[in-house]
Amino acid sequence: MRVVLRFIVLMSLSSGVVNAATVEPLSLTEAQRTALSGSPVLAEIKARYQAALEVPEQRGALPDPVITVGMINVPTDTFDLDQEAMTQFRVGFSQALPWASERRLARSSAEQQAKATAAELEETRNRLRRDVSRSWWSLHFIDNSLAVVEENLQRLREFNRIAQSRYRVGKGLQQDTLQAQLQLSAQLERQLVLQGKRRNVEAQLNALLAQPESHPITLTQETAVLSGELHSLASMIDSALQQRPWLHQRQRMVDAARDKQQLAREGLLPDLTLGVAYGYRQDAPNGNSRADLASIQLGIKLPFYSSSKQQRKVGQRGAELISRKAALRSAQLQVRSEIVQSASNYQQSQQQADLLSQGMIPQAKQTVASMLSGYQVGKVDFSALVQAQLMVNRLQLQYWQAISEGQIALSSLRFAVGDANLLLSTQSSTAQSSNQTYTSIGNRHE
Repeated sequence: MRVVLRFIVLMSLSSGVVNAATVEPLSLTEAQRTALSGSPVLAEIKARYQAALEVPEQRGALPDPVITVGMINVPTDTFDLDQEAMTQFRVGFSQALPWASERRLARSSAEQQAKATAAELEETRNRLRRDVSRSWWSLHFIDNSLAVVEENLQRLREFNRIAQSRYRVGKGLQQDTLQAQLQLSAQLERQLVLQGKRRNVEAQLNALLAQPESHPITLTQETAVLSGELHSLASMIDSALQQRPWLHQRQRMVDAARDKQQLAREGLLPDLTLGVAYGYRQDAPNGNSRADLASIQLGIKLPFYSSSKQQRKVGQRGAELISRKAALRSAQLQVRSEIVQSASNYQQSQQQADLLSQGMIPQAKQTVASMLSGYQVGKVDFSALVQAQLMVNRLQLQYWQAISEGQIALSSLRFAVGDANLLLSTQSSTAQSSNQTYTSIGNRHE
């Protein structure tokens, strides 16, 4: 079984090496650029935005005029057009004249909805950047975890060789070699699990990049230290309330609902219709000419059923306005919560990474080196040596997890604030020290 596991892992690693050699490494910036340029979701919202831009002019225009053509006062006994003096061929023109305030409010409401769609587009761009960053850093964590596991495998193989050498000369126990082989198998199994997770995350990232799910991805080796200090929560919340596209969208929907409510009130006013007509009459049967006739009329649409129509609509629009205001308030509270949570997660990951890189990992490695020397002279139990090495492995994995979670929290914070280029304040001395320790933590082999 152990041989089979090793064969599977070696085959997976060999295929990964081939893919890495043929695929250009993907940076986070390039991944976000690719996602933004090829996203079908963004294309759909862009099309809706272009459609929304065409609406305001329509809402602000007058209704189409009506032209009427007909014969009036035709005698039905003979159907002679010159028999009766009032028989005429008439051409009419009428134009509905809604109040100017109604057209202004209808246009304003459409403009606010178009602006809301523009804000939705920007919010979706920011969300896509965040989602790509999350998948990219998750893949970054898995890649570094695989490197840590490979390093741990090499150390365990070294321990196994030492245990076998000591057993051959009668200074060691057979159970030491068996334990080493068991731990090797456990690490191979963990390697298989990580490779499966990598394929899943790779498929997620490919979906965000609008690429085939089987497209191989290798990442660039970027410095991943959490070296910046956040701005104050108050300043970030103030920035979010001013520039978060989602809040802009909600505010535009409130403005549109307010215009619709006022437009419903305007519906209680009677609309006017102006009409003109020209009637052509034929000459009399005796040859006398008849004068043509002109007509003008003014129509008023009475809100006779206002209690069941216009007033109901006013109530409807008022309830919609209350709903939009509540949605805006809910969004503001959610944004505040997102900022606090993301900032807390970032600071926790930063502190954890600093603690691991500056204290726990170096100490654990020194412990392993000391115990290895002690084991070779028979002063340290082999099981304790293996457990110390596994502790190094766990701490390194925790370090890379802290780095990944910190970067994901930072991308979530940028999204919550609504600023994809949110800058952190100057590095602290602790962060600079962590940057110096990064190289030793990131080494694939000691």
